Amino acid sequence: MSSRIATCSCGQLSIEVQGEPLGVGVCHCFACQRRTGSVFAALAGFAPDYKVSGKATEYVRTGDQGARFSFCPVCGTNLYHTEEGAEQHFVAVAVGAFADPGFPAPQDSVYDCRRHSWVQLPPGIIVYDKDPT
Repeated sequence: MSSRIATCSCGQLSIEVQGEPLGVGVCHCFACQRRTGSVFAALAGFAPDYKVSGKATEYVRTGDQGARFSFCPVCGTNLYHTEEGAEQHFVAVAVGAFADPGFPAPQDSVYDCRRHSWVQLPPGIIVYDKDPT
């Protein structure tokens, strides 16, 4: 089984995941826009087991899924997150942290109601006005 490693900007924090992503998506919700400092978040879900190296700072967001975001305390990169009650099922990793232009394209887009009008999505992507869960 192949592995991938995503790292923060300074290299202090990393996460190693195994196999192919369970899914890849983009989220345009305001929380993700603020959290990333971008107009959307690009995330890939991976099944356990995964290995975290380095020290992370957590921010718990009580919202739709009660996400627990893990940041590098040195450079501030938001590297990965888990959702309350789903920690045993998957971890979501920031796609850009893999630094791999060949990473699989997103399959779905959530909170399209908050997508900036100039953001163009890949052809064939499944679009949800809000979060379908």
